[in-house]
Order: sequence, then structure tokens, then C-alpha cells
Amino acid sequence: MLEKNQIAPAFEIPNQSNEIIRLSDFKGSKNVVLYFYPKDDTPGCTIEANQFTQLADAFAKADTVVLGVSKDTCESHQTFIDKFELKVGLLADTTGELCEAYGVWQEKEKKGVKKMGIVRSTFAINKNGQLVYVMYGVTPEGHAQAVLDIVTGL
Repeated sequence: MLEKNQIAPAFEIPNQSNEIIRLSDFKGSKNVVLYFYPKDDTPGCTIEANQFTQLADAFAKADTVVLGVSKDTCESHQTFIDKFELKVGLLADTTGELCEAYGVWQEKEKKGVKKMGIVRSTFAINKNGQLVYVMYGVTPEGHAQAVLDIVTGL
């Protein structure tokens, strides 16, 4: 698992529009909030995406881009964005490489059944590419505001 003050793992991955997004695209100009979630259009994931969307202007004022990541396809992401009018970019980690790099692909247990899945997690990365906030196992409700409070101080 990653820790605060480490250099964030680099990535090169398609977004909802099938455009390649790289962490290096933002170096020196923007902070990045990378939040990992299990699946498009599910209750907790929708709460989280909607709350990040409600705060999109405040994140922009804090020189911060917000990117959600799941293993869903670009098409699924675009449908999710359209349905809820989301104002966050969504990255399609269909291979799971980004989930592995950030340590969010973990064994989870639900109703006594163990299986691998994405643990809802958030990482704030400063303009130098350094992790300034690392949180595994986050609760969707109110999380976007907590992250905004952190990046506002950068």
C-alpha cells in the first residue's frame, strides 16, 4: 500500500472519451485527486461522484483535477457521466494495472464470501507528483468535502 510523501505511481490510461490521460500531463500545473471506486452507477459510487461534481468549481479554484478510476469501460464511464451530469473525468482501468499500482485491488469479504475487488480509496497528488493524502477504505458520504479541505491547503 502507498503512503503519504511517496512519489505517486505514473499512469497512462484512457478516460471516458477514450483519450489517453497521463499523470505527467498535470505535473507543475495541477494537483490531482485520484479516487478509486468499485463500479459505475452503483449507490455508493454515485454518491461519491455526485459529491465530487457538486464541488467541481471549488476543486478547480484549488488548481486540482479530480479523476475517478474503476475497471469499467470508457463507454460505461460515459454513460455514467451522462446519466448524472458528472463533472469529473473517469479513467478506464480495464486491465487493473492502475488499481494494482495504487494498492486498491484487494481481497474483500461480503456476507462471508471473499473475493478480489477495488477498495474505495483516494489519493491527493501535489503538482510535484508527490502523494499528500492517502486513504484506503473511504466512506462515500462527505468524502469529497474532506478531500477538498486537504487540497485547498496545498
